[in-house]
Amino acid sequence: MLSIVVLISGGGSNLRALLEASEDAEFPARVVAVGADRDADGLEHAERFGIPTFTVPFTSYPSREEWGDALLEQIRQWEPDLTILSGFMRLVPPRVVEALSPWLINTHPAYLPEFPGAHAVRDALAAGVTQTGASLIVVDNGVDAGPIISQERVEVEPGDTEAALHERIKPVERRLLIDAVLDIANGHIDLEELARA
Repeated sequence: MLSIVVLISGGGSNLRALLEASEDAEFPARVVAVGADRDADGLEHAERFGIPTFTVPFTSYPSREEWGDALLEQIRQWEPDLTILSGFMRLVPPRVVEALSPWLINTHPAYLPEFPGAHAVRDALAAGVTQTGASLIVVDNGVDAGPIISQERVEVEPGDTEAALHERIKPVERRLLIDAVLDIANGHIDLEELARA
């Protein structure tokens, strides 16, 4: 059974989908804890499913490195096989990446390497593209630059707003995430091999 810590910053829709999937006794993974860098609404999903939560507020530490050390300490208490950044809006410091890699993955609302960074959906609209997408990657020390696990295109429709487009990307992100967790748990995806490639 694959044990998972999920880190969020917002509403946690991917987290909720993962929690719902793991209610199935046949699903080979379990979320053991959910962490956040702020008082995130998505922590309520964890509480509803009886999953422990922790918060490591970025603003409570004098540097990103010290915040990262505190975050890593919290994650390590749960001894997860896999840590998922899902809507986690902070770059984790290199020490955290090095400690958890390659068992540290991230969902991203664009077809990487297109539109990395925190405003991927807005950037896609500003660029006037007809397609964007969703990606799942192994986290490295770049900005959304790690090895791609899976990705899928999403059409940009005429008159799309940032909110409307993001709502169409989210279900694709959720599906990619759940499929990848299944494949990692079942040995069909080898994160170590991906990270070496």
